[in-house]
This record gives sequence, structure tokens and C-alpha cells, in this order.
Amino acid sequence: MRHRTFINIAYVAGAFILLFIAAPIVGIFIKTSPQQVFEAAGDKVVIESILLSLATSLSATIIFSVLSLPLAWLLARKKFALKRFILGLIDLPIVIPHTAAGIALLGLVSRNSEIGKIASLIGLDFVSHPAGIIIAMAFVSLPFFINAAREGFNQVPERLEKAALNLGVNPFRVFYTISIPLALRHIITGAVMMFARGISEFGAVVIIAYYPLTASVMIFERFNSFGLQYARPAAVLLILITISLFLIMRLFTKDPENARY
Repeated sequence: MRHRTFINIAYVAGAFILLFIAAPIVGIFIKTSPQQVFEAAGDKVVIESILLSLATSLSATIIFSVLSLPLAWLLARKKFALKRFILGLIDLPIVIPHTAAGIALLGLVSRNSEIGKIASLIGLDFVSHPAGIIIAMAFVSLPFFINAAREGFNQVPERLEKAALNLGVNPFRVFYTISIPLALRHIITGAVMMFARGISEFGAVVIIAYYPLTASVMIFERFNSFGLQYARPAAVLLILITISLFLIMRLFTKDPENARY
């Protein structure tokens, strides 16, 4: 009897949470007509903003995931001083308010900073530039990739790496031909999460680069200037595109052993 009561409570609580997640999404689709969505799809500003978000988030994912893969492997394989501190440092962008993160990043890459001055010598300006958007997106989304990749490397049998090393295989070759392929599903999952998180970023991006407009900033600007009715179709279009991309990428990361479930 008590077990059945607990199960019923779990069902009710689960239904409430699922409703909480689904209701806003369903509601915005109900309140937006297909004609409004098609009009948004024909709006040059909307399309350019969405394409910019996709391009910058993809760039941030590719560049910073490649750079962080060795760190994820080290965190999975090695014990060293300050490891717990480093793990906490990696998660820090998740807990920092993203407007505060934007202010911190702006101080690092502004025109008056040392990095900004060096970048200006080669004609690069991070402020109000896609490069600044890439940095902001990478900062807030990188923890998702590193943690997923670290979990993947943790599940790779270390004996396989050691066996290859004992046979005289170059460590770099072991990393790229054994460690990465066996952890690939986690790596791709982390990349998908990083990409999706980058597209949705607003706070850090709006501080560093209000212009050119990313999709999230464009929707905010429309809502702030013209109200909910004008911003909603663009939001629906962005939701449709991101959900479609997410579902496509999830198909490539599905575990074959669990596909029947």
C-alpha cells in the first residue's frame, strides 16, 4: 500500500514537472500562427541573426572542444595537486551570472586590455564582432563539453591505452586512435550540449557584442521595442530550428545498444 502511494506521488510530481517544461513551448506555438512564422522566416534581420548564432556557436564548439580534449583526458586519467580545484574552476561559468561573466570577459578582451591591444595589431576587435560572440559563447558552454568528454574518457579501459604504449605506439597516436574513438559518443554528446548552450546565450553576448545581433539578442530587442506579439514569431522560428538541429544531432549520438528502447 505504501509502495503504491509512493509510486502515485512520483507520477503526479513527474507529470507536474513535464507540464512545467512543455506548457511554455506548447503555448508559444498555439499563440503563433503559421503565417506569422513564415513572415518571420522571410525577414532578413531574423534569418541573419539566426545564421550568426548558428555559425558562432558552431565555431566556438569546434575551436574550444578541440583545445579542451587533452584537459578532459588528463582529468579522467591523472591524479595531481589541485585537481579538485580545477574541476570546480571548470564548472564556475555555470554558476556565475552571465551578465557578470560578460563584464569579466569584456575587461579581458576590450580595446584597452592587453589582449585587445595585441588583437588590434592584426586588425581584430573582439567588441561588437563575431569573434567576441564566439568567446562569450565558449566561456558559458565549455563546462558541458569538458565534463561529458571527461566522463567518456573515464569509461575507456585504461589497460587498452597501456597495452598500446607497451607495444611502442606513440602516445599521440594512442590518444587519437584509441582514447578518442572509444569516448566518441560522450564527446559528441558534450559537443551537442555545448553547441545548443551557445546558441541560447544572451547575458555574456549582449555585454561584449550587442551588435551584430545574435538570435537571442534580436528577440530581446524586438520584445523590448515592440512587445510580445512582434517578438513571438521570431522566437518560434528559432525554437523550431534549434529543436530540429538538436534532434538530428541526437540521432548521431544514440547508443546503438539502447536504440530499441
